Amino acid sequence: MPENEPEHQEEDTMGMIHIDLFATLDLVGQAPGDAEEDPDGFPFGGWQAPLFDETVGQHVGAGMQGMDALLLGRKTYDIFAAFWPNQADGVDGGVATLFNSIPKYVASRGNPDLDWAGSTQLGPDLVSAVHELRDKHEHVHVIGSLNLVQTLLHERLFDRLDLWVFPIMLGVGKKVFDGGTVPANLVLLEPPVASSKGAVLLRYGLGTGTPGTGDMRREDRGVGSS
Repeated sequence: MPENEPEHQEEDTMGMIHIDLFATLDLVGQAPGDAEEDPDGFPFGGWQAPLFDETVGQHVGAGMQGMDALLLGRKTYDIFAAFWPNQADGVDGGVATLFNSIPKYVASRGNPDLDWAGSTQLGPDLVSAVHELRDKHEHVHVIGSLNLVQTLLHERLFDRLDLWVFPIMLGVGKKVFDGGTVPANLVLLEPPVASSKGAVLLRYGLGTGTPGTGDMRREDRGVGSS
């Protein structure tokens, strides 16, 4: 297999895990949508709203095509479960219909309220549970869920990473890469998309191997020695 091909292609029948994240330029991913989303010690809840435009909306919607399951951490699940069942007739009715109709899986060590139709709590062995989801579904999406994302990054349990970067810096808040990352190569799957308000979509696939190193001082790299 070519070196830069995403790993998931080794097994065509395996479902894919998509991580969908919204982040500031300093990679804060906490509470992008609403002031009450995750207010614990965070004064900037809803930071994404002034920067959301038609371009972002169109590409976020397109990225959901084929989604047949949601995998969420406990806090994001609780937020979604309180919101989306009541939005079928609202401006985001299409998203609500999708989210309400597909299976939802919750990664939690506690006892979440599973009243949202189609919800299931995963077992304590998250790695095995995610592999089982890949056998059941074609496109499982993880949205937000920053604590869960750290585990998926550490275990390389993802195939796609859609990262929206917005042109603000907050200096405080939970980071999208906060202790979960391990050395990994990623493949840019398509040219970045930029919105009129400066948000940029970076869409990557998980590659093989770990990052290499070199010497940028070599003359044949265009940087001569002094």
